[in-house]
Amino acid sequence: MIDRAKERALGVSAPSNRVPQLDDAGTQQDGKALHVAQAPRPRKDGIITLVALGIYISVPFCRTKCSYCNFASDVFSRAVFERYVDRVCADVTHSQQIASEMRGQFEHEVDSIYLGGGTPTVLEAAQLQRIFDAVRSQFQVRPDAEVTVECAPGTLAPDVLQGLLRCGVNRVSLGVQSFVDAEAAAVGRLHKRATVLDDITRLRAAGISNINIDLIAGLPHQTAESWQQSLAETLAAGASHVSVYMLEVDDDSRLGREVIAGGTRYHAHFVPDEEATADFYLAACEQLDAAGIAQYEISNFARLGSESRHNLKYWTRQPYLGFGVDAHSMLRSATPEAEAIRFSAADVLEKYVAGSPLQSTIVSRAAALEESFFLGLRLNRGVNLRDIAASFGQPALESVSPTIAELVNDGLLQQDVDFIRLTPRGRLLSNEVFQFFIALSAPSLQV
Repeated sequence: MIDRAKERALGVSAPSNRVPQLDDAGTQQDGKALHVAQAPRPRKDGIITLVALGIYISVPFCRTKCSYCNFASDVFSRAVFERYVDRVCADVTHSQQIASEMRGQFEHEVDSIYLGGGTPTVLEAAQLQRIFDAVRSQFQVRPDAEVTVECAPGTLAPDVLQGLLRCGVNRVSLGVQSFVDAEAAAVGRLHKRATVLDDITRLRAAGISNINIDLIAGLPHQTAESWQQSLAETLAAGASHVSVYMLEVDDDSRLGREVIAGGTRYHAHFVPDEEATADFYLAACEQLDAAGIAQYEISNFARLGSESRHNLKYWTRQPYLGFGVDAHSMLRSATPEAEAIRFSAADVLEKYVAGSPLQSTIVSRAAALEESFFLGLRLNRGVNLRDIAASFGQPALESVSPTIAELVNDGLLQQDVDFIRLTPRGRLLSNEVFQFFIALSAPSLQV
């Protein structure tokens, strides 16, 4: 499996358990057009240029800690919320100084804002307003910016919903995970199916129709029949975007540790096996696509024009700034010695609020080449090898050609002229595929 430290250094998760295919003209091989916004062409140093910045705000507070959760979030006293918002707003205010200290290029224009967590909607409306006011005071937010807030069903109090509208929020991501009440309860979710449907109705009535639904395949007690129920409810809800993740079993969550230990706490002994979970994922891919919700990334599906602009920045290596606990950033380097700079905040609340220094990583040319494959292959459209050659030089492309040929021969990649992309089997084994592109040997990178 992929090194989780590598994932966190990049600031994006890359689990395979979390893609119709494109030809060179941007058309699916089944003949249907796929209108995913094309990434801007990279310049010679490999990072995307002439694009607006994305802003990510981490809100690590939850009403309850779900047993499967491996993020830097938890249940905290509301007394901590105000101090946290103070610190986030202070960081946003000093964002230009932070970029300079990190030796990154500061971008003023913003076309996406994303509040994630945790559960941002546990904050008071006034606290959310302060965060958005801070962002808008420091950045030029485009009128058509995508503004997303993650929400746990049942946390959209009327004043919070009105606050989101005042803040310019036009997209909400609902952490549903399952429409089956018993499955949701087994992992610590506090909502029921009816709660989700009510939230969706109220969001649409308020004018927010761009709604994402998160689902997890492989939850305790989940069966093929119950998974079908969640898929059917998702389609009936008419969501414009759906994210489907396979349950991550690792040492970073209580449920994962219990499954690994063979125990029974947290309903661990009712977690479906890997084969069943993979079947659930494949069923979702098939049914969502048939309903016009096309897969554009390993775990993400969207109706025409509803792809997540913000998340596409991660996979296409566009610059973004993160604020808050465990928030990650990537900026173009302000010095010729590096291609880009990645940095992250402390992943412990107390350390972050106390002003713990940022941790930075210089992105070398070789690391940029790795990232171009590691992240680009997550997308259905895949990686354009002509862009790789233009950015890093023909020798760099030739150095990785044997790896590509091996993966094509193994049925994990397919190559169509200048594009390579994951096969259906490759998506299920994507972590293993990505591992081949880490620590690439590219001795002659173009300057």
